[in-house]
Amino acid sequence: MSEVLGTSDLRRSFTQGTATIEVLRGVDLSVQSGEIVALLGPSGSGKSTLLQAVGLLEGGFEGSIRIMGQEASKLDGDARTALRRDRLGFVYQFHHLLPDFSARENVVLPGLIAGATHAEAIARADSLLSALGLGERLDHKPSKLSGGEQQRVAVGRALANRPALVLADEPTGNLDEATADTVLAEFLRLVRGEGSAALVATHNERLAAKMDRVVRLHEGVLT
Repeated sequence: MSEVLGTSDLRRSFTQGTATIEVLRGVDLSVQSGEIVALLGPSGSGKSTLLQAVGLLEGGFEGSIRIMGQEASKLDGDARTALRRDRLGFVYQFHHLLPDFSARENVVLPGLIAGATHAEAIARADSLLSALGLGERLDHKPSKLSGGEQQRVAVGRALANRPALVLADEPTGNLDEATADTVLAEFLRLVRGEGSAALVATHNERLAAKMDRVVRLHEGVLT
């Protein structure tokens, strides 16, 4: 196995008035290829901040972030964007689908942005959505899909470009328990089938137990 994601002494602080709030206080983390890791912690523990850092979504962090062996702090803006596009996939608590696009079109778009032909992007989208049980819903817009179906489309979109690492932030947080179990099972099955690694933030101990390994974020440090 090889390291897909690594952080060393990762830190992030915010200033409120005269006070400095340390959210991440030296996070050391390693995720290996094909490994699904649960990032467990209560709301406000810094899980989303950590995912934003390793997802290269914002600056202001100190320490090392390595993705597929590349040190992100040494990359310029264009190179970081390319690394995020080509190596990372994202699933959020809210699906953030484009409302005027069909399920298929939402999953096709990342492929087109990455340079796939239209035919290649459509074939990939149809394959992913069919694997997620949405083969009969390809042309439905988000408003015509249930919450669980919308989140399945979001999972398909995250995997469209065959990312090395999927970052998921409370991916079933807006779903009822039964639907959450189903969507998580399909997410885990598809990620494993694709050979991707995943870091999944959750506050749910029961869902975390379904993953390969659990790390806990406590007072800005992983345990």
